[in-house]
Amino acid sequence: MNSNFAIYENATLTSKGFRYSHRSFHPKAMNWEHGLSNQIVGTYRELYGSDNKGFKFRLVSYNILAQAYAKSEQFPHSPSPCRKWKTRSQAILTLLKGLEADFLCLQEVDEYDSFYKGNLESHGYASVYIQRSRKKPDGCGIFYKHKNVELILEEKIEYNDLVISVQDETTAPLDTDNDALAVGNEDTEQRDGLTQKDNDGHRGDPNDPRVRLKRDCVGIMAAFKLKDPSQHVVIVANTHLYWDPNWADVKLAQAKYLLARLAQFKILVSDKFECSPSVIVGGDFNSTPGDKVRSGSNPSPPIPPMRSHASSAAVQLCYRLHASGVGRAFATIFSLGELSLRQWPTPANYGFNHGIGNTVVVVYQYLTSGSPPMGSSVELFEDLPIQMCSFYAHTRGEPPFTNCTPDFTDTLDYILFSPSDDIRPVSYLELPEPESPDVIGGLPNYHHPSDHLPIGAEFEDVRSIIAVLDGQL
Repeated sequence: MNSNFAIYENATLTSKGFRYSHRSFHPKAMNWEHGLSNQIVGTYRELYGSDNKGFKFRLVSYNILAQAYAKSEQFPHSPSPCRKWKTRSQAILTLLKGLEADFLCLQEVDEYDSFYKGNLESHGYASVYIQRSRKKPDGCGIFYKHKNVELILEEKIEYNDLVISVQDETTAPLDTDNDALAVGNEDTEQRDGLTQKDNDGHRGDPNDPRVRLKRDCVGIMAAFKLKDPSQHVVIVANTHLYWDPNWADVKLAQAKYLLARLAQFKILVSDKFECSPSVIVGGDFNSTPGDKVRSGSNPSPPIPPMRSHASSAAVQLCYRLHASGVGRAFATIFSLGELSLRQWPTPANYGFNHGIGNTVVVVYQYLTSGSPPMGSSVELFEDLPIQMCSFYAHTRGEPPFTNCTPDFTDTLDYILFSPSDDIRPVSYLELPEPESPDVIGGLPNYHHPSDHLPIGAEFEDVRSIIAVLDGQL
């Protein structure tokens, strides 16, 4: 391995917490009095205290930067060796091994069969994987320690399926494999955070809903049985949402579809295995925490108006596709009329009419609206298929950034979980601060092989503690 990446082997636990180590995972221990809302863990503390040790498992989410996108044109600030596959691949592998996670949710995996699958198998990981639609080179994979967890069910998510929801608006049968629906959408994936990755002039007609929704983004979800006395079932999902902040309708439609599919999958797993599974989601959501609320009293710069992309006729198909009714959470996205992005999407536009005015609700707010500290905001999303919390927001606070380039530095990656009495967060993976020497100048560099940073969460299976206390061991 290139000696310039020795930081992964030699770093140690510092006063600021974990610094990437080849030898062991050293997440920072949580202060439960300050780290989490009592609405999540208060009951458990009162019943069992902090001395009981249950089965713990770790999950890491990491956009590893597909080699197909690690080009000098996209990363002129990165030293040439840091973009080379031979160097990067070994650095990424060393980092992944050092994290010692039970679950690795990896995005932008483009050498799955030729490199990651086999190399991680040799370190005890089995995997499930989905490649992006229409032969895009990368995809999302969940790698799991098969000695600690057992895969029992999986499903893949293709956000291009949203195109079907507007089929009844076309005059001819819809061919969802027709490349003309996304003319020139070759996704050069310019890797500088939320800046332009596609040439807008080559993405097809932006007023055609089929073009807007056909972004070739994917996700994958799987149910696992923990190999501990409780045999608790955990659903793990991994996804990568569309990048463009000016196409917020697409990202929000994907976020809603994700939660809808998760809700359905949870019901399926619950019925099939007679269990009450926990849900954890890792991914690159291409949405910053600052996106969550933008008040009309402090408007953003003017953005050209855009037209709605279908009439409410699409809604009926949405209901048919989602018999559980969760389709309501995103069905009205195609019937908004002509509006400005500055005023969109308001809760009223999505059927969430609670009189809160011109408040913009986007991906981060929607996905984390199950967070207890947000109080009445949960009521805002009356059709929310499943409530999720951001792990970092409710332990240490969202990190200052997970993506770092000279043109863009902010948080885009999250680990979400559904609050329950079955699992509780116990520690997290510490990230560098903005002033840390290893991130100055932007990523990837000799210290970090991707433009993103890995984020990590450790959970404790409360059921395993209960099993001990009940004398079942």
